[in-house]
Amino acid sequence: MDSKRLGVVESKFADIVWANEPLTSRELVELSLKELGWKKSTTYTVLKKLSDRGIFQNVDGVVTSLISKDELYSMQSEEFVNEAFQGSLPAFIAAFTARKGLSEQEIDQIRKLIDTCGKE
Repeated sequence: MDSKRLGVVESKFADIVWANEPLTSRELVELSLKELGWKKSTTYTVLKKLSDRGIFQNVDGVVTSLISKDELYSMQSEEFVNEAFQGSLPAFIAAFTARKGLSEQEIDQIRKLIDTCGKE
């Protein structure tokens, strides 16, 4: 699987697309200038890079996503757990909670999630 990880700047750019899609490439250039201080060439370079990675597309000057923000972050999380914890979600949760702990609300949410997944 090609890595769908985004760097900090790519994430900011992606947020612009997700928040405004569909948008014309011209609108994207204007938003990128306003929010990131980018020139047109930088906007098109990053758009092409993320399009080549299957995250966005630019068809006839209209930019849209191929992967939603939630889908992308889900894929990134799965990739992280696979790489750092050999795919073991319990090992990840143990490492995460060893320093931070969980609130009662978080525990309830996790229990509900487990119950929902267990029924499928």
